[in-house]
Amino acid sequence: MAADRDLFSYPKYWAECYGTAPFLPMSREEMKKLGWDSCDIILVVGDAYVDHPSFGMAVVGRMLESQGFRVGIIAQPEWNSKDAFMTLGKPNLFFGVSAGNMDSMINRYTADKKLRHDDAYTPGDIGGKRPDRAVLVYSQRCKEAYKDVPVVIGGIEASLRRIAHYDYWQEKVRRSILFDAKAEILIYGNAERPLVEVAHRLAAGETFDTMQDIRGTAVIRKEPLPGWRGVDSTAIDKIGKIDPIPNPYGADDVGCGTFSEFAKEGIDLTQPQIVEAKPIMVQPAKPKPWEQTYVKLPAFEQVSVNKPLYAHASRILHQETNPGCARAIFQRHGDRHIWVNPPAYPLTTEEMDGVFGLPYKRVPHPVYGKEKIPAYEMIKTSVNIMRGCFGGCSFCSITEHEGRIIQSRSQESILKEIEQIRDTVPGFTGVISDLGGPTANMYKLRCKNPKAEQTCRRPSCVYPTICEHMDTDQSPTVDLYRAARKITGVKKVLVASGVRYDLAVEDPNYVRELVQHHVGGYLKIAPEHTEEGPLSKMMKPGMGAYDKFKAMFDKYSKEAGKEQYLIPYFISAHPGTTDQDMVNLALWLKERDFRLDQVQNFYPSPMANATTIYHTELNSLKNLKGNSEKVPVAKGERQRRLHKALLRYHDPKGWPMIREALRNMGLAKLIGKGKTCLVPEETRDELKQKAKPGGQIAVTKHTGMNPVKAALIKKQQQTGKSSGQASFNQGKAKGPASKAK
Repeated sequence: MAADRDLFSYPKYWAECYGTAPFLPMSREEMKKLGWDSCDIILVVGDAYVDHPSFGMAVVGRMLESQGFRVGIIAQPEWNSKDAFMTLGKPNLFFGVSAGNMDSMINRYTADKKLRHDDAYTPGDIGGKRPDRAVLVYSQRCKEAYKDVPVVIGGIEASLRRIAHYDYWQEKVRRSILFDAKAEILIYGNAERPLVEVAHRLAAGETFDTMQDIRGTAVIRKEPLPGWRGVDSTAIDKIGKIDPIPNPYGADDVGCGTFSEFAKEGIDLTQPQIVEAKPIMVQPAKPKPWEQTYVKLPAFEQVSVNKPLYAHASRILHQETNPGCARAIFQRHGDRHIWVNPPAYPLTTEEMDGVFGLPYKRVPHPVYGKEKIPAYEMIKTSVNIMRGCFGGCSFCSITEHEGRIIQSRSQESILKEIEQIRDTVPGFTGVISDLGGPTANMYKLRCKNPKAEQTCRRPSCVYPTICEHMDTDQSPTVDLYRAARKITGVKKVLVASGVRYDLAVEDPNYVRELVQHHVGGYLKIAPEHTEEGPLSKMMKPGMGAYDKFKAMFDKYSKEAGKEQYLIPYFISAHPGTTDQDMVNLALWLKERDFRLDQVQNFYPSPMANATTIYHTELNSLKNLKGNSEKVPVAKGERQRRLHKALLRYHDPKGWPMIREALRNMGLAKLIGKGKTCLVPEETRDELKQKAKPGGQIAVTKHTGMNPVKAALIKKQQQTGKSSGQASFNQGKAKGPASKAK
């Protein structure tokens, strides 16, 4: 997939004469030592400044520096006034604003919306060093500091809010972040290619009015770009039955052709593919169906109140993520529109090598002294070998941010970085803590059919089955592992990134190499669930793939004479999960004696497919026309707590809740001492506590139980007939549900 222009082909800006800064300056004193009177670009970020390629702002800063720009960083500024945003003076070109490596809301709050008191990206692991919705706050302060200086927003927080999106914390649909930030342009995804273009064009005297069509950017417009043709999203993906509402596109539809008009031209916008040019008279050949074409989504005002329309808009957005065939997105917000250009082209191997070969110091800025930054401590001896993921898991936002196309570094570049770690990282013990990326075993994998790769709109290359066009030969990764182990001074190379095990089993040689040489006793993998209901909404494989991988893992561990264990990760309360599904998962865990210490309730991050399902309770993974599937979603605090408690079935704190749920489900036989039981019966102390005056009333209030039923239970407890509860519930439910043993 060819890029418009090589990342390093631009003429250097004049400031290259200053050379490379030891660290990008964070103060006027540092600027003075470098001989600078001003910065061309100032980056504002919610993380501490760590000059390491795993920290986004370090990559962006060093990338811009390599283009000849003077770049300063304002890290974790005090945001209650504009003062901190003026510490480096007025930038000559623009402010670049990012919340950091994490979304600020996810960084600040747990999945249960409780405030966190720690922050791994802050010295001392101290929470509260960044505001909620950091991109908005920082952008506003930049405008207050210097109202005539443009603001460019980017990073994960901006990327995942580029159109109207459901916000879990406010439980409503918010408009595109670009409107609230009042920035000039939004750059989504990995920013190098569009950011370098923006910087050079601004430096050449252009304004943002002439930079509306840059790939990987979003801008606010009154109308579509001149010369672009449009199509209604409803012509591409039928919505089906929706609530009666006014026309969602209003009377101001501009230049938006109908589906039938495109069909007359021989253009099938629902199944984009390479179309041979058919010259007509002296007219130029027809463009490919997606070139200079935009899709008009339902307006913000409509998706904010109509869930089927929201699910429809989400489906369209996720169909337009392939840089080879993506169309622009156009969505009305009041009297203006958000215009989202197609994604930037992925970096080539040579460009990836260039980005990771920039002169990073690989340590935090000296201003932090000896203060530990947990995120840095975790990754300081790890190496990122690739970007992107074609897994398409619905709860993950990698596809929306980095894309499905795998962008791999060369083996030489990776080995060189390992040598740099050996030679420069303080306290290096000879162990590379991770050799991986978003997915450990996708290095150098891609579609074997270039034409299919350019036109494919599948959300996943491995679900429901591995695509026949997908390369599954993981020998490049095996070769890399072997070469890394041979580096002098390197004692151990671990793989801590997630392994896509359904892909791994396609290449037993890879599994053998991984298990026998790169597992430090435990290997973490993520089945996420055992039941088909939630797995189908996660777009994850069934447990058959897990069982096959485990058999191979055990076999190769035994061959190597090592005692090693798989540590499975699971998600509770994911859309599509019923209480019965969680009980079945808990029984699966108990049968195998898995006791999970840390579990994660589903976290609805902006723009993820699973978040759309959570919000709408519709299966937006399928065409919504005729799709009446009502997806079960655990939304209430009590049900979400129950699902989490079932994952930790061994924790006594959750037993009262689990017992109550099992009895209400007619599964009281799972309470007791037997091997097939999930939790034990109440202890004498618990029964005494319940029998105290007012004790059952409190329980009744807490559970919302029917008063008649509560009185019956209380009477049974007082007479010592604890088994009566099981009989009462079993009498209502004709036998336990399937799979509960």
